[in-house]
Amino acid sequence: MTKRLKLVDILALGFMTFAFFLGAGNIIFPPQAGMLAGDHFTAAMIGFLITAVGLPLIGIIAVAVAGGGWKGLTRDLPTGVATLMAVLIFIIIGPAFAAPRAGLVAYEIGFKPFLSAPGQLELGAFSVVFFAVAMFFSLSQGKLIDTIGKFLTPLLFAALAILAIAVIVNPQGDVVAAQGNYVENALTTGFLEGYNTMDTFAALMFGMLIVDVIRKKGIEDNKATCMYLIYAGIIAAAGLAFVYVSLFYLGSTASAVAQGTQNGGEIMAAYVDALFGPVGQMILAAIIGLACLTTVIGLVSACADYFSSLTSWTYRRWVVVVATVCAVVANVGLKQLIAISVPVLFALYPVAIALIGLTFIRRWLPNPAVGYRLVLGVALLFSLLDAAKVMGADMSGFSFLPLFDVGMAWLLPTLVAMGVAKFVGSRANALVDAS
Repeated sequence: MTKRLKLVDILALGFMTFAFFLGAGNIIFPPQAGMLAGDHFTAAMIGFLITAVGLPLIGIIAVAVAGGGWKGLTRDLPTGVATLMAVLIFIIIGPAFAAPRAGLVAYEIGFKPFLSAPGQLELGAFSVVFFAVAMFFSLSQGKLIDTIGKFLTPLLFAALAILAIAVIVNPQGDVVAAQGNYVENALTTGFLEGYNTMDTFAALMFGMLIVDVIRKKGIEDNKATCMYLIYAGIIAAAGLAFVYVSLFYLGSTASAVAQGTQNGGEIMAAYVDALFGPVGQMILAAIIGLACLTTVIGLVSACADYFSSLTSWTYRRWVVVVATVCAVVANVGLKQLIAISVPVLFALYPVAIALIGLTFIRRWLPNPAVGYRLVLGVALLFSLLDAAKVMGADMSGFSFLPLFDVGMAWLLPTLVAMGVAKFVGSRANALVDAS
């Protein structure tokens, strides 16, 4: 008889998946996007939900469908290319952007509001202490993460639920007019803003961890595994969507209390202070601080584990190196770090999206080896144009490309490449997998 999970196990799996994705970026970007979107926040929010909720969960399912984790996803690519992609993604979600950003969010929300005159010295001291603590727990390969997470995630969700109710019942201002790109292109701007969560990258690298949890429950059948993964995804998506919608509305009604703020962390801190005063700020600071800490512990541990598998350095040595780099990068400041990361995300996110899409159509490709190279190559080529535009380069010569003006020049060429891949080569003459 096929083993089945109980309802309580399915709910626990869904809540774990929700906890897996709910990190720093998920909390700081919706308020800022909501504030800029103003009266267009509904369209912007829909675009954001597509990339920040839909794609990561589809990415996890893609990992399950492919089988074998990252190797399964990239089995039709040369080994060197697959390894390079993995290294770049781990650098992005680790020491370059996501982990330092989590530390900065902990500083912006959990520490900075209590300082009278915060400056670079305070940020530097906080970074050293924060990442030293993360390094300490990571050296034991994150054995305490599960223990902390059992208490942290319900507290964090409860706090965000209370905040959501308070925002709806007692908004701190009126919804104002949209600003910037949200005036004309709210949907696509929200879609691109969702890149900043980096959760699609995380899904590709850590999706198998969730599958392993299902397997440890005694579920061996692949169809049953995919089914429970979808159930977990629906539960997690509902939780994430609830958080995002409430934070978007928070941002859209924050103009009166968040004047002069420079990022979502500051917007949220100002709003909570207006709603609950110092007590609410202290509670939020503790919960956000712990949430960011456990996120960093997981990222540092994962990066050290992967890099140690590629080199002669030990896991513990890589923990020290990654944590140290994170502390240094964190001193760039949250606003500056986000600005630096955006071109990188514009360049690589479409490739990740294309890889996910290829996983679901692979069975219909006559020559997957050629098809993957074609589609990913096209996605990368056109995404580099979008990245160059974001960096401020003069790209007016490419303005004739569909969706180029909204930063999605990669989309239609990638879809066309997928269509072409359906007719390229044959299974009889398929290239030998270089891996």
